Amino acid sequence: MSETIPTTQTAVDQPAKPRRPLRLTMVLVWLAVLGLLAILGWGLLNTTAARPEVGQPAPDFDVAFFDGFGWDGRTTANLQDMRGQVVVLNFWASWCVECRDETPVLESAWQKYADQGVVVLGVAYADVEPNSLAYMDDFGVSFPHAPDLGTDISQTYEITGVPETFIIDKEGVIRHVQIGAVNEAMLDQIIPELLAQ
Repeated sequence: MSETIPTTQTAVDQPAKPRRPLRLTMVLVWLAVLGLLAILGWGLLNTTAARPEVGQPAPDFDVAFFDGFGWDGRTTANLQDMRGQVVVLNFWASWCVECRDETPVLESAWQKYADQGVVVLGVAYADVEPNSLAYMDDFGVSFPHAPDLGTDISQTYEITGVPETFIIDKEGVIRHVQIGAVNEAMLDQIIPELLAQ
């Protein structure tokens, strides 16, 4: 008869198997994440803000002019203050090559039409103040200029880049949008037509 030799074995702890409550918790977390993403996506698709186009009212905005480049003796203004004027709203930047071509054209339009009820307003997009001021000094501009702090105005108008110009009539309606540089012939055609209305 063979003898059985008793052996001593230490019990090895087996890892606990995941239980259903943990799986359920993970499913609920994923559903919450997907639900949040769906709500955010729905909100983005249903925004009421859209790029303002020709024939639509120009969105209002507030500006604090660069020192020495105000309008009508003001240091701050908004588009509502300019109602009754034709507004040439130009987005530019000191680093923009094409802007250098149109800046003298805008200054010429300002000199020609300011006394007839036209405001040429330069808005410095994504630029630092010392560079903007140096640029304006280089070109000897005298028309009103303001920084677009936080790019609030350019986001409101959903500009595609610089330069970009919105020409707004006396009633505050956009009458022309120019992507790229304006030229003298264009301004000399559009501005008198709007002044005559």
